[in-house]
Amino acid sequence: MRTPEPRSDGDLLRGIADRDRAALRDLYDRHAPWLRARLRRRCGDDDVVEEVLQDTFLAVWRKPEAYRGTGDVPAWLWGIGIRRLLAAVRPRRPLPLRLLLPAPAPSAEDVVLLGVEHGDLAAAVNGLSPELRAVVRAVVLDGLTSREAARLLGVPAGTVRTRMARARTQLQEALT
Repeated sequence: MRTPEPRSDGDLLRGIADRDRAALRDLYDRHAPWLRARLRRRCGDDDVVEEVLQDTFLAVWRKPEAYRGTGDVPAWLWGIGIRRLLAAVRPRRPLPLRLLLPAPAPSAEDVVLLGVEHGDLAAAVNGLSPELRAVVRAVVLDGLTSREAARLLGVPAGTVRTRMARARTQLQEALT
């Protein structure tokens, strides 16, 4: 007897839109492990990570149509997850003392991320093909290894390394 092919992420989201709990379970089983690992890299509190993970998939259940079909479903899930994590760890009430202290200097990572989002680097990254852009975001911005990025993007690890090399070359050309 032949095993049925697993449903695509898009099919699962359509099932979720039709209130199919099995589709949500399949999407969760497929994506929760890597999403949990990435969230743990940014937050050491396992309770917060688990809460954010649940909130992410609850958001998918509540509004699966928010995925517009452009880009990869894992990238969309990561966007939901990271926004939920930031909201979970953001202080609820600012302390008056904090208002009196000078703002800390931005970290090197913050400077790079601002450049990626708003500077010349943003234009260069946006000029890459979608495949190269996805690899750059996974490896550079999210700090994934080639193997993790390969799993996230659904391609072999060697393909991730090749695309990363091509992206570096194209970025160097665009920035010089």
